[in-house]
Amino acid sequence: MGVAAMAQTSEPGRATGDSLLSNRWLILFFSVLSMVAVANFQYGWTLFVPPLQKALHAEQAAVQVTFTVFVLLETWLVPFEGWLVDKFGPRLLVIAGGILAGIGWVGAGNAQTLTQLYLTYAVAGIGAGVVYGTAIGSALKWFPDHRGLAAGLTAAGFGAGSALTVAPIANLIQSAGYRTAFINWGLVQGAVVVIAAMFLKAPPAGWLPHTWKTSPKGETVKQRQTAVEFTSWQMASTPQFWVMYAVMTLVATGGLMATAQLNPMAVDFKVDKIPVHFLFLTMPALQFALSADRVLNGLCRPIWGWISDHIGRERTMAIAFTLEALAIFLLIKFASDPKLFVVFSAFTFFGWGEIYSLMPAICGDFFGRKHATQNYGFLYTAKGTASVLVPIGSALAAGKAFDFRADILLAIGGALAVFAHFIAPTVLRLNLTRKMHDSLFYIGLFIVAYGIFLTVVPAAWTPFGAKFTMPRLGWAGVFAVAIVFDLSAAAISFLVLRRMKVPEAPTAREPAPEAKPAAVAAH
Repeated sequence: MGVAAMAQTSEPGRATGDSLLSNRWLILFFSVLSMVAVANFQYGWTLFVPPLQKALHAEQAAVQVTFTVFVLLETWLVPFEGWLVDKFGPRLLVIAGGILAGIGWVGAGNAQTLTQLYLTYAVAGIGAGVVYGTAIGSALKWFPDHRGLAAGLTAAGFGAGSALTVAPIANLIQSAGYRTAFINWGLVQGAVVVIAAMFLKAPPAGWLPHTWKTSPKGETVKQRQTAVEFTSWQMASTPQFWVMYAVMTLVATGGLMATAQLNPMAVDFKVDKIPVHFLFLTMPALQFALSADRVLNGLCRPIWGWISDHIGRERTMAIAFTLEALAIFLLIKFASDPKLFVVFSAFTFFGWGEIYSLMPAICGDFFGRKHATQNYGFLYTAKGTASVLVPIGSALAAGKAFDFRADILLAIGGALAVFAHFIAPTVLRLNLTRKMHDSLFYIGLFIVAYGIFLTVVPAAWTPFGAKFTMPRLGWAGVFAVAIVFDLSAAAISFLVLRRMKVPEAPTAREPAPEAKPAAVAAH
């Protein structure tokens, strides 16, 4: 049976599709594969930090700005990329994302200065963001009946995708140099994404699985579900969205600090090269930890997603965030023991990675699935907001001077733009004039743009320096901040978000959102 089978019907109002290329599980598999291929762009980064410091004669904090630039571009452009996916379909966008990601790593392998490294890794960030946003959006659209599980499996590709490649990349860096590793793996991973993209497609309009029931009391609908399809503008005008955004920012901050700093932390505690034995495996502690982290970071996403499908998103979030805080505490307490360093770093990732399955799922629950790619794209920018704190973690650990200009500007500009465009006129119902609204919004965007510019160019090129010497809190201080963030997110999830109603009507002064189609279904 051909792909055209998607258009057949077996019952009135029920679209069916049972051809191989129309099978949603096969589409999910290739979505996961594309995520696996871009996982190293984030999770393999820590392997390159020490050789980059040496080759570019740069301090760790300066090299880690690369990671911040990557995450900013990977996250903050996803809303726009989501709009492109809805317009042109997932296949074309993921092909473009794979090409950009590959070019980014090849370029990083040829970078001779920090500025060149920032720019090439920014290209990789754009490509990885296209792949990530498209894959998660596809899972939400194809699996409204198993949102947590499907989003978890897709996100697991990103979280665990680097588990099998950590050792080969580390060995290649050691034997042939980091430049060769960047170039070779950039070409391979970009090609895998392009191949996987050939099998991606969007569900037809009005499609729903044959097990789906539209009644709020239907047996298969176990989560709170909105009855309308919110656009991104309407979603951003609700207090529920901003509570989700705060929760994701808090948890992502601690997790990104751990992701980017694991290598230097292991070196500081002198456990990085100590052999660790487990079953038939023997590896240096750092390499073992990186592999175990990727596995647990991937496994946690479908596991927590499946749990949330049964006991509720908010309860699951509260449990997972609390467990992560406990794991971080035990990690810093026993970091000098190589075996326990491996164990507790892995469980830290097990409690952190679930935000990338639970947050897209709850976003779909609250705001519908038609605009799921773009809507989650806006929520996913919380990861970019959190990323600006990663270099601060390095400075806190070492007690070195840190340039706050970019971070301050990004925070002020972003807050001003969000306040003017969303919170003031809708959530707070302030009666701003059109001129005042536009002025505040565009001033905020300009400040954000200048803040991004400051993260890329050398400090000597820009005026108004703002360097401060951070107190040397050490790793205990850095991870204490992460623990506070995790516990705060757990409390907000359980005490605030769980008590909020699913929005059933927009608060923005816009036409009402379209209702979900009454008819339903397909395989």
